[in-house]
Amino acid sequence: MSEVSPEEATRGAVARIVDAARALIAERGADAATTRAVAARAGVQPPAIYRSFGDKRGLLDAVASAVLAEFVASRVRQPPRADPVDDLRVGWDLHVAFGLKHPELFVLISADLRPDSPVMAAGKEQLRRRVRRLARAGRLVVSEARALAMLLAGGTGTVLTLLKMPEGERDLELSTITREAVLTAMTGEARVERARGPRGAAMGLRASLEQTRALSDGERALLREWLDRIADAP
Repeated sequence: MSEVSPEEATRGAVARIVDAARALIAERGADAATTRAVAARAGVQPPAIYRSFGDKRGLLDAVASAVLAEFVASRVRQPPRADPVDDLRVGWDLHVAFGLKHPELFVLISADLRPDSPVMAAGKEQLRRRVRRLARAGRLVVSEARALAMLLAGGTGTVLTLLKMPEGERDLELSTITREAVLTAMTGEARVERARGPRGAAMGLRASLEQTRALSDGERALLREWLDRIADAP
């Protein structure tokens, strides 16, 4: 049996520490990832965490980097869509789905990961290449830098907003609406999808409700509630 070198042992301990911290954060939030709890879960002594990561902030950065690296790698494996706008739509939806599936880790990445970290730079570069496809196709009406900033702000803001809503009451259509607003502002190309049937009728009547004087204030409030329920139904 071959002996494990000190370097391999150290790498193994580091991996266990990151995995332990990641599990604790996913289960109970970043506050649960104390050095004592992480060390116990990873099967190491607390000083090993300080030797490998410096402090808790360094450990949290390592966890955020590991999670984000997995997401970036998954995007690299997916071939780009023929339409560069559709490619950005897919990326947006994956970003939102990832954030909702890993809420504690997403918040950690958004708040604690240093913007100059290599994995954050790799993620931005991947998105920048997709934006450049739009620019080369002559479909951007803003600069590439602004388009990139719009996507980052819109996507992350959408996830954080949805995470603040009770899980059973999240308005997932908010992501689609925000995504299309950002893409339209970037390209000047609106994706028109008219609401048909009762939803479309409810939206039209709701928008015009204040123009009628045939109803009392109470009746108008009741009708607005009904129209909201119809118009905002999935």
